[in-house]
Amino acid sequence: MTTTISAVAVVPPGLEEPAAAELATLGASDLKPLHRAVRFGCDQATFYRLHLRARLPFRLLRQLARFPCTGKEALYQGIQRAVDWHQWLPPERSFRVDASGSAPGLNHSHYSALQVKNALVDWQRQHFGARSSVDLDTPDLSLHLHLGGGQAELSLDGSGASLHRRGYRPRQGLAPLKENLAAGLIRLTGWDGRVPLADPLCGSGTLLIEAVAMALGQPPGLEASTGEARPLALQQWSDFDPALWQHELDAARSAWRAGSMGCLSDGTPLAPVWGRDADAAVVSQARANADAAGVGPWLNLQSGDCRSFEPPAGAGILVCNPPYGARLGAGEHDQLEQLYADLGAMVKARCSGWTLWLLSGNPELTGALRLKTSRRVPVSNGGIDCRWLRYDIR
Repeated sequence: MTTTISAVAVVPPGLEEPAAAELATLGASDLKPLHRAVRFGCDQATFYRLHLRARLPFRLLRQLARFPCTGKEALYQGIQRAVDWHQWLPPERSFRVDASGSAPGLNHSHYSALQVKNALVDWQRQHFGARSSVDLDTPDLSLHLHLGGGQAELSLDGSGASLHRRGYRPRQGLAPLKENLAAGLIRLTGWDGRVPLADPLCGSGTLLIEAVAMALGQPPGLEASTGEARPLALQQWSDFDPALWQHELDAARSAWRAGSMGCLSDGTPLAPVWGRDADAAVVSQARANADAAGVGPWLNLQSGDCRSFEPPAGAGILVCNPPYGARLGAGEHDQLEQLYADLGAMVKARCSGWTLWLLSGNPELTGALRLKTSRRVPVSNGGIDCRWLRYDIR
């Protein structure tokens, strides 16, 4: 019997549409982009596949129950009746609860989560004579409650830890770009590995690493060095299907082996990918990250100032996430303005026919580029209101 799952993907704000497109390519259906999320339906195999292959979500939440919620008593009773807790939460299994949204008398997420916890352990004492322990770090069952519109939605978190953590960044710079946000930004550029890609301010290399891994079809849910899957919370669920999981894992490993050859899905070699940063130590870190991600052989990373950057032959795509003041402290405005001005001059002088995509968190600095945007996509980077800007260089 096929299990039909109603689910929600939690995604970076501003990337709901590309996230929905990615989920669709992996088999999800009935897609509905929301704010910072995408609601969808799928079968159990697809849910496993998404955990192994989707690059944009932070989390994938499987809906357990949805019921009216007009206050704390309705929440308490609704939780106890939500599902068969004999199946999902026997007392020897640990759990944690996270909450979002609000309802009358339930305006604080910590208090709402506490109400869910109380409802569960009271139910367990009544039916088992014992209760589960709460484990905030590695629970057997990770529950998520969302309140809104007079409804409560109770879900299971399929991953446990955030899916954006790929495991290839042991160290991070001053302002790290989350891996799933970087993947979403690359998806918006339309780069598919067939034309050159370059980042003249590559930092720790996240944009380029995510771009190459995506073009080569490397599943983000596998360890790059071994092809083994990272542990997921869903493997502890009462209805976990080991045979179905193994089928999806084998398919992901097959994609991983194919991507390790450095070719696109049709056998075409990956186009040149170049990165540069003025700080040699940062470039060394970027190389280590690329190697850890399994894409080191296909990235040409060099030390050098962006002002002397020479792009690969032929037209291609430039991407960069330059510093923009708000995230790195005050007192740098003049230096940063000059950097943007010089970056714009370099692009106009050497990158005719290329497309530049730049992440901006400071419109005043972006104006120093002296370039005209052809597209502006609102996104959020670490809580900073940003724009992913496209410039067509003539």
